[in-house]
Amino acid sequence: MLASELAEILTERCAAAEKREKVVAIHPAGIEFANELVGQPINEIAEIGTGHASYGMEIRKGIRLARFVALRG
Repeated sequence: MLASELAEILTERCAAAEKREKVVAIHPAGIEFANELVGQPINEIAEIGTGHASYGMEIRKGIRLARFVALRG
């Protein structure tokens, strides 16, 4: 999967999130796409997808959590 596709998915997830849950919406994306995100420019994806390169840290949290959790629903 391309970085631009991952950024587009992140944009959609953040847009669909409630006002005070935009940052929290990043973690499930990191969990769901953990394997696809390996080797990708995480900060660039965060910048394109959210407007904040610093949210790359939140994506990385999701990637690390993927080993321990499963998404529901």
